[in-house]
Amino acid sequence: MIMMAHSAVSVQPAMMVTTDNLKINQWSSGVCDCCEDMSICCCGFWCPYCLMCKTSEDFGECLCLPLLEMCFGGMLHPITLSMRSSMRERYHIKGSIQDDCCVVACCTVCVWCQMARELKNRRRSLVVINPAINPVHQQPQAFNHPGQVPNMAYPPMNPSY
Repeated sequence: MIMMAHSAVSVQPAMMVTTDNLKINQWSSGVCDCCEDMSICCCGFWCPYCLMCKTSEDFGECLCLPLLEMCFGGMLHPITLSMRSSMRERYHIKGSIQDDCCVVACCTVCVWCQMARELKNRRRSLVVINPAINPVHQQPQAFNHPGQVPNMAYPPMNPSY
């Protein structure tokens, strides 16, 4: 009879806590505050669809979602409007759909820059609490059934030569 000890590792989900100094219920930056993060501003200016797709993916939406706005000929921006209002709702930011409509109609690229800065600021302000892996050991199991095969990655306890 071969005895093998197996151990199982259990990973508990970590709790995320924000530690930012941002005022709750407000955007971390204004629509026209592009100078706060020049890398996002330059990306929005030179390659707006790259910024839009990356921001959409960072927010947890489909990477190609902003490309659907090309179907509207640049006159309407339903994806930008829905992303902004969704982000506002998720993070409990004050505002209304009317505010979102006005801002999106005035400067779509500035809205995407603001959303990218918001996500970047929120990612930077997350702290992981208790990320340690808690190992849980099980009792050794005997392999005495003919259908069970011991794990051969470990050398046998009593080698028989």
